[in-house]
Amino acid sequence: MKYLRMKGYIWRPGHHVDSRDRKSLAIGVHGGCLRFLATEITQVLLERGDMKRDIELRSDTFTLPTSAMRMAMHEAEVGDNAYGEDPTVNRLEKLMAERTGHEEALYVASGTMGNLICVLTHCGRGDEIVLGNRSHLFLSEQGGPAATGSISSWPLPNERDGTLALDAIRRATRPDSVYAPRTGLICLENTQNCCGGVALTPEYIASVCELARNSGLPVHIDGERIFNAAIALGVAVEELTRQVDSVMVGLTKGLACPVGSVICGSRDFIVRARRNQRVLGGVMRQGGIVAAAGIVALEEMVDRLAEDHLNARLLAEGLNEIEGLSVDMRCVQTNLVYFHVDSKKMTPSELVARLREQGVRIALELGTPRAVTHYGIEEKDVRDALVVFRHVMKS
Repeated sequence: MKYLRMKGYIWRPGHHVDSRDRKSLAIGVHGGCLRFLATEITQVLLERGDMKRDIELRSDTFTLPTSAMRMAMHEAEVGDNAYGEDPTVNRLEKLMAERTGHEEALYVASGTMGNLICVLTHCGRGDEIVLGNRSHLFLSEQGGPAATGSISSWPLPNERDGTLALDAIRRATRPDSVYAPRTGLICLENTQNCCGGVALTPEYIASVCELARNSGLPVHIDGERIFNAAIALGVAVEELTRQVDSVMVGLTKGLACPVGSVICGSRDFIVRARRNQRVLGGVMRQGGIVAAAGIVALEEMVDRLAEDHLNARLLAEGLNEIEGLSVDMRCVQTNLVYFHVDSKKMTPSELVARLREQGVRIALELGTPRAVTHYGIEEKDVRDALVVFRHVMKS
């Protein structure tokens, strides 16, 4: 049968191809069949206005501030934050401390800086932190504790659900010895990015905190996506944070702020953390201009994270229906979708490149493709992305 093919997009008699398509499509004859020679299906969708030019699924760092955030930033009351006189920064810190069940909070430039400040505040030179081998702090923060504080790491294997086995933590807690570094801190991550964005439960966090207290150790949580975890588990974020000694809460992922994270802890801890922020050059003078977006985020952007989770599940279910792709649905709890390429025709890196050519951008994390839903990605964008996935895998 005669047909028009566009790397998976097939026209058969009775299907209409309008003039806009014909203008943009190179049509030739090959093997007795009419075939689209150059233009992909996404070009047709773009010309019709049916699809965004780029569907950005690499990370939720690509969120853009809302109009309410932009207005709040424009109108923000500011002062010198280094002197503690920026009222907008002070308000954000107070709100976050209340949300997380801690005495005080400190607004910092980024999640990486927030984690580093917390480690430096808890530990001394020569100490060791216990953390997951798939944690962001271990994999993606340039060994900051070692580089800046002479603090070493003992990475434990993350289980599939993102947890660290309690027995493994217990064994990694070193006895006092002149031959070994002193264990200074236990670090968790919630949600656990490289385990699929899974959420650690309040019960698990409580068990780690009890183990740590019995050993006289503090616990820190990298909570870059802690609000995603709270929404997925149906609990207040305080249920995930009040038991730990410090938590870093990200603002620039699903909460859509342009800048910043907030670390929370006891009053004494935050006093000492401010010294480490200063030595790292992290004090933002009139920081209220960007902190204003964080206040809007806490007031308006938390509950809508559930929409991102629904879109992630829609994407994951659609990917599972495509031959050559597979998703472990047990790990699809929040807004991250990791999947495997089970095709002899294409490697993960080739898939990423082909999708990018067609206007869908995803990332590779430790060699595994990852797509992330976020503010600015709607259900239609997910469905359009799945169309592109299907055609790329068929081509």
